[in-house]
Amino acid sequence: MVRSGAGNAVAARRFGVPAGTVSYWVHMDRARHGELPGRSTAPCPRHGGTPLAAAAYSYLLGLYLGDGHIIQYSGHRVPSLMITCTETWPGLMDECAAAMTEVFPQNSVCRVRKEGCRNVKVSSRHLWCLFPQHGPGKKHQRRIALEAWQREIVDAHPWALIRGLFHSDGCRITNWTTRMVGGVRKRYEYPRYFFANKSDDIRRICTDALTSVGVQWTTLARGSDPFNVSVARKASVALMDAHVGPKY
Repeated sequence: MVRSGAGNAVAARRFGVPAGTVSYWVHMDRARHGELPGRSTAPCPRHGGTPLAAAAYSYLLGLYLGDGHIIQYSGHRVPSLMITCTETWPGLMDECAAAMTEVFPQNSVCRVRKEGCRNVKVSSRHLWCLFPQHGPGKKHQRRIALEAWQREIVDAHPWALIRGLFHSDGCRITNWTTRMVGGVRKRYEYPRYFFANKSDDIRRICTDALTSVGVQWTTLARGSDPFNVSVARKASVALMDAHVGPKY
């Protein structure tokens, strides 16, 4: 069932065995077939001779800067990239998995179930090369800067990065206010995009990309914390709707 595309949890429920048991069986089966990530001879997506899927990478980079992290478990030979996606947005989870598959075409992508969310995961020894922003500690407590080769990709595919950033730490909401029309106070609603991140560097990467595509933005502080980037101008919201849209 798993080889045909079913998740470990689906197979576990079908046969009435613990999900951990199915995971162990799958691991042993992959070991027998030489398919474990640590034994993969897959070339580096960036240096392996095959062109990197640049648009998919730009989108994945946005997701990583928002809700991603890289971890190498004790005893594991290779690190894993995990993007945490809420189960509220299954379409976003599918896009994340598709981007991972496009960037790492020779590696397996899986979804690890957590309470209320899933970690979309891929393991590769080349993660350090593709995501040099990784480091100890929380992202907002260390410097985050794009390298020159990443900037070239982002400059060529800015909307993919913006889409990834807003799919991770952004949202599209409907704001409302009231105004007097003909002496009568009426309610007025309008759409708005927000991107919220505690890292000054990541917010700057986001706003630089927005500026490059002609989106007007402002910083909306809550108290003394300028953690929110707001897009509310009608023309800019229309651009965001055309290229990003609400989560689904």
